[in-house]
Amino acid sequence: MPTMWLSENQKIGVVFCSAGGLFLFLGVLMFFDRSMLAMGNILFLIGLTLIIGFQKTLAFFSRPHKLKGTVAFALGILLILLRWPLTGFLIELYGIFILFGDFLVTIGQFAGNIPVVGPYIKTALETLAGGRRNAELPV
Repeated sequence: MPTMWLSENQKIGVVFCSAGGLFLFLGVLMFFDRSMLAMGNILFLIGLTLIIGFQKTLAFFSRPHKLKGTVAFALGILLILLRWPLTGFLIELYGIFILFGDFLVTIGQFAGNIPVVGPYIKTALETLAGGRRNAELPV
């Protein structure tokens, strides 16, 4: 059986991040259920830390150009915990777009290969990322 390029901790981190995304989705689906959103945030942060490591996670969130996103993300989590789930989630969503906006283009490049809807997903994600398009690679 071939080995994967992920370590055991990183595999567990992927599961935690996936569960966090699922809990966030279910929290929104259940009309911004505070406990589901809080659990999703906790699982996502634990998973991210397991995937890239504690030092790199700390460095990622403390970058000067990402400070606005970090503050918005933390304020959103705090507002969710203080029983303001809708407001907290919207502020947190803004922080996520600031923090992870660079990855949206990469996800869009991958999703662009999906038949029929791929180009639309790619265009939407590039628009959400603020027009930061990667140069098209020649085929």
